[in-house]
Amino acid sequence: MGSDKLFLQSIEAGYFTTFSAQVTIVEEDKIALDRTLFYPLGGGQNWDTGTIDGPNGTLKVNEVRGREDIYHHLQPGHQLEVGDEITGKIDWQRRYEHMRMHTAQHLVSGVVYENFNEARTVGNQIHTERSRIDFNPIKFDEEMLQQLTQLTNELIDANHSVTDEEMTRAEINALMPPERTNMDLLPASVSNLRVVKIGDSLDLCPCAGTHVKQLGEIGHIEIIGKKSKGKGTQRISYTLGEGEITFEPASEIR
Repeated sequence: MGSDKLFLQSIEAGYFTTFSAQVTIVEEDKIALDRTLFYPLGGGQNWDTGTIDGPNGTLKVNEVRGREDIYHHLQPGHQLEVGDEITGKIDWQRRYEHMRMHTAQHLVSGVVYENFNEARTVGNQIHTERSRIDFNPIKFDEEMLQQLTQLTNELIDANHSVTDEEMTRAEINALMPPERTNMDLLPASVSNLRVVKIGDSLDLCPCAGTHVKQLGEIGHIEIIGKKSKGKGTQRISYTLGEGEITFEPASEIR
């Protein structure tokens, strides 16, 4: 059956920090749960960390991986068993930085596609302090990077909403070119997709990551590096300033 991925319930689900669950698989120092808020490594986004409280006390979650069953890597000797009831709590600061960085990646990718000859995003890595995006085909100069920064920050200042919904491939392709959404990289067997949408039509992209609800939460981006990756591909690295935070993280998801 796999793990119920609570973080995919909605954009708002990304703001929850605590959940209850039951252990379903134990394999040495890693366990799977019937439901989890912990985001696993995937889609360029790094994993969540945090803690699990069980019958034997508090355990640190060091790494999270998996697709169907989500495995939480714990310290050796955790003593958890199948059927144990636990309470999980994610590291909110790390989660929130990933949410801001990942939403910024969608925005920057959309701005590049629309303004620089439909250059595609061909890779990305989302971290807490700095992230990167690979584009092809393109060769950025300083003027282009300044324009990219300005256009992106203007959209952030407009504080557009970020929403998600389930759509079919046909519905997505009717709204956005397949080259922009990288539809060709998704398995053909997947017909219904979770999409993340910025504003009414600024950007729409299939994605299972966590995101902020308003662009203003991102803070201004600053491009801090550029590197050629060969064959028309260039990598830009970016960091974020302080965002406009107008909320408190939620507590326990039901």
